[in-house]
Amino acid sequence: MLTQKNQKSIRSKLDNIYKIFVSKKDIEYFENEIIKIIKHFNKRYIKKKKIISEKTTLLICYGDSVYSERKKSIKVFQSFFQKKLKKYFNTIHFLPFYPSSSDSGFAVKDHFKVENKLGNWKDIKKISKSNNVMADIVINHSSARGLWFKNFLKKKEPGKDYFLTVDSKFNISNVVRPRDHKLLKKIKIFKKSDYLWRTFSPDQIDLNFKNPSVLIQFIKIMIHLIKNGVTIFRLDAIAYLWKENKTKCINLKQTHEIIKLLRIIINLLNIQTTIVTETNLPEKENLSYFGKNDEANWIYNFSLPPLLIHAFLFENSSYLNKWSKNLPNTKNGNSYLNFISSHDGIGIRPTEGLFNEITLKNFLKRLKKNGSKFSYRKVQNKIKKVYEANITVFDALKKSDHDPKGEFYLERYISAHAIMISFEGIPAIYFNSMFGTSNDEAKFIITGNNRDVNRYRWNFKNITDKLKNDKSKQGIVYQNMCNLLNIRKKQKAFHPNASRHNINLGSNFFSFKRVSIDKDQTIICITNLSSKIQKTNLNKAYYSWNNLIGSKIKVRNKLLILKPFETIWLSNK
Repeated sequence: MLTQKNQKSIRSKLDNIYKIFVSKKDIEYFENEIIKIIKHFNKRYIKKKKIISEKTTLLICYGDSVYSERKKSIKVFQSFFQKKLKKYFNTIHFLPFYPSSSDSGFAVKDHFKVENKLGNWKDIKKISKSNNVMADIVINHSSARGLWFKNFLKKKEPGKDYFLTVDSKFNISNVVRPRDHKLLKKIKIFKKSDYLWRTFSPDQIDLNFKNPSVLIQFIKIMIHLIKNGVTIFRLDAIAYLWKENKTKCINLKQTHEIIKLLRIIINLLNIQTTIVTETNLPEKENLSYFGKNDEANWIYNFSLPPLLIHAFLFENSSYLNKWSKNLPNTKNGNSYLNFISSHDGIGIRPTEGLFNEITLKNFLKRLKKNGSKFSYRKVQNKIKKVYEANITVFDALKKSDHDPKGEFYLERYISAHAIMISFEGIPAIYFNSMFGTSNDEAKFIITGNNRDVNRYRWNFKNITDKLKNDKSKQGIVYQNMCNLLNIRKKQKAFHPNASRHNINLGSNFFSFKRVSIDKDQTIICITNLSSKIQKTNLNKAYYSWNNLIGSKIKVRNKLLILKPFETIWLSNK
């Protein structure tokens, strides 16, 4: 129910964001617009709650991650999902499925449409009846070839004043960049010279959130997505949303206030939804998007992929252990979204403050040997730094200085995922990771886009045939991954908010304890990060516990023995 207190909260946030940009009368108008949107929605929908649990597992994919020439690809995906993945995942994150002009869907032309070759809203809604669906709201920018930008150039609605322009006096010297192209584009428009702001590419023009009409549009986009079955929203590149002269133009107060406002709005809707912030940033900045439990419901655990991959490649858990020990436990209603791989590369910014220069240099050198490309960002004084390593996780973990022939590539790969799946939070697995997909060098040669090495699309018949063969690489990886996911969903101690306690067994191991919310189940997770057999001293009480993965544990002279890159989950139940 929309109370006076709720309305005051909405007004308070609008004042915090807009009071120096628009009149009180205008703020009142936008407040009423938001209230009308909420009331109109709630008249049509009865209250529905969503529960996260140890069964909550997320699959990251494109609408055409599996395709066939005969059908629209979302239908092809659904067919494959029903046969091969439904038992292990209850949530699907479809990367942008809207009409787009570039960046694999992230240069959105129209948020209210589905790309025709993928399918339509009925296809999304159908999938949502048996699974939670997560979708991107590409909120920072929009396509230079979309309707909004065309209208912007004609001063027409929707689009008038939607895009960010600055004059030559705007000081950008402190701006934190995620890319290395030219940020501003000079254009002659409306009888004056201005500069368009382009954080991510020349085809992705930043939106002007100083205009409250842009915010109202995105609230309407959220409502439209909910009506079509989407209940989890990934706010893409949200950290860059607000720009101010002489600032870093990242993580500004108004950006956080906008997320708080969106959180208030979704909390007032009858259908419960979830906000996920995508902020590929150093740890402290990333964590700030939880706010005081009043911003994002989930945040991506961006530090986990580089730390985990580094630990396996260098057979040393020191950095991973230190980070895990200091990582705060989540509060009820919040969660980490854990992943090793996504449609992008392995983010390097999240290692800032965690790796020293020599460690980072050696890490990047090893990744390059394994076939990585690198994308760069521009920092002050025109210096370029690596922004992300573009490589599939399978190739990243295939060989190391300790294992130059890749003798233990499978053990490394499965154990890395075992850690991610058992860590505090919700596990998210990229579609291609389910099959150990290698770099798509052919696509990279055609497009020259570094990220395309990790965006392979599977022909439906091809992947189905590969999985029929238990001895194929894809079949072996798939079976191992499914086994881990199947075990996870039966353990109360793997609830996303079950407590996590770091256990330091030395640099050869990574270990932590998970305790269920009701304190009934405890699981000790231990991984040998070495290519050699390792022994460790553990409380002997644990030796009688059940190893949920595989065979009975080996103990000799009161020492626990783990094979190279072996993971065990010891449960008291």
